[in-house]
Parts: sequence; structure tokens; C-alpha cells
Amino acid sequence: MIQLHDVDLKLLRVFATIVRCGGFSAAQAALNAGQSTISEQMTHLETRLGVKLCQRGRSGFRLTEQGVAIHEATLRLLAAVEGFCLDADVLKQHISGKLNLGIIDSTLTDPDSPLPRTTQRFVSRGHDAHLNVYIGAPAELEERVLDGRLHLAIGHFPLRVPGLSYLPLYQEALGLFCGRRHPLFASKEQNGRLLEEVRACRIVARGYMQQYDLEQLGVSKAAATVENIEAAAILIISGAYIGFLPAHFAEQWVKTGEMRRLGASALNLMSPFDAITRRGVAPPPILRAFLEDLAANTRQPVHG
Repeated sequence: MIQLHDVDLKLLRVFATIVRCGGFSAAQAALNAGQSTISEQMTHLETRLGVKLCQRGRSGFRLTEQGVAIHEATLRLLAAVEGFCLDADVLKQHISGKLNLGIIDSTLTDPDSPLPRTTQRFVSRGHDAHLNVYIGAPAELEERVLDGRLHLAIGHFPLRVPGLSYLPLYQEALGLFCGRRHPLFASKEQNGRLLEEVRACRIVARGYMQQYDLEQLGVSKAAATVENIEAAAILIISGAYIGFLPAHFAEQWVKTGEMRRLGASALNLMSPFDAITRRGVAPPPILRAFLEDLAANTRQPVHG
């Protein structure tokens, strides 16, 4: 039985690169080596294995039957080695690198969000990690995860996009709010009658949830569209519009009397939050470590 050593793994990687490039000459740039050096390495590998791996010469580059079998075994071996290295990195106490994280806006005040607890746990484990945090709308976060600019994003994603994996995290409570200058601020109506009054008002809807917001109110058209929660709050505080806001985010203005939550039970919604990553791509060790901490800090939401 052949005993593999470090030099054999190096030679097998050279062999795999030659096959991927389609020959010795084409592999020179990828291997940063001259053709004579590559030829010597292949001769050494064939001697170690005791088989002829390829034909090379004026007729071109071609694998032998044994070469095809060895190449397939090489790919399996190198994949196993890479997987071992990734697992070993995750088990290290100290992980280094950059983590690009995306977050939907206006979640800081949500007590159910696992992100603050996750970040504290992740950093306290001594990782040499540099976090890049980007705040954006759901569609923008999905796009950035898909093209690799973000490793991970957390938010409300109403559509399931091919190429992304979704990890359920928690539920965010939303309510319908109006500002103190709005006619409904002093309204005593409830339930059905309140809904009738709501339908006669200017509605601000979230662009990524527009039809859903409108369907909850039984109206067909929004008077204003926003792509983030802070923009919705600005229009609502103006007194010209009403719309849905996360209850935790609006509470600061409810306490000061700038907003009122319209109390019909039918107007209270729950919005699921997920963590998204790119499907089919092996996560780097730093992302795997963060996902482990995220799973450990995700709990069932508690709403007052």
C-alpha cells in the first residue's frame, strides 16, 4: 500500500492543476513554474505511484486509463483534505478574517433580535475578526449575499430567492400607527369602524411588503412607498400618513405622545426574520463560527 506524504499531496495538486488546465504548457501560469519543472514533478509522481498518468508530446496532452482513475481519486482526496482543514479551523479558539454582515434597518430596539447577544458572544471568544456591517433594504441584502459582497444578512425577506439559504430566527411584532397631528389620533373607534376610517386615510406602505400591507387594510393603493422603516416613521410623525411600524421601534414616540398605535386586533402583525447565506458555497470558518453563535443565541420571541 502506498504511504502518502506531504510531498505526494503537493504533487497530486500539481497533477490536478495540469488536468484542469489541459496540459503542461497551459498549467505554467497557474503553477508559477516552468514546463521542465512541471515535467519533473509529474515524472516523480508517476514513479511514486508506479503508473503512467498521461501521454504528452506533439500529439498533445491525454490522460491514460490509469490517469483518469488517479485523477478522480485525487479530486476526492483533495476535497477531503480541504474539508478537514475547514473543520480544524472552526475548532480553533482563535479565528481570524473579515465577516461582512448585512442587517435590515431599525432593529436595534427589538428585544427579540439575537444579533447583539450573538455579536457579544462571538467577540468574547477571542476571534481576530473584523466586522463590516451594512444596513440595507431586503432586496438589496439578498443581492449582496448572492454576489458575495455579504457573507450573511439578517432581516425580513418575504420572497424565497433561488440560490439563498434561509435560517428562521424570530418574529417581529408590528402595529398600525398614526402621528399626533393625524385625525385618527383622537379617534375612539375600534375594530370594524376603525378599519373603515383607516381605509379613507393616506397609507404609507413598505416597498418590499406593499401588497401585504395594503391587503391587511383592505385598500388597493398606497399614497406613499418607502424602502426602510425610518422613512415610514418620518411620514407617520408628519400626521399626513398612517402605516405599519415595528412596535419596539415606534414605542419611543408613543411614550412621548408623538404617535399612537391604532388598536384594532386585526391591525397587529407578526413579521418573520431570517438569516440568509449563499446556497451551495462552503462557508469560511469565520462565518461558520458566527452562525454557531447565532443559533445558540436565537430564542423564542417574547412580546408584552
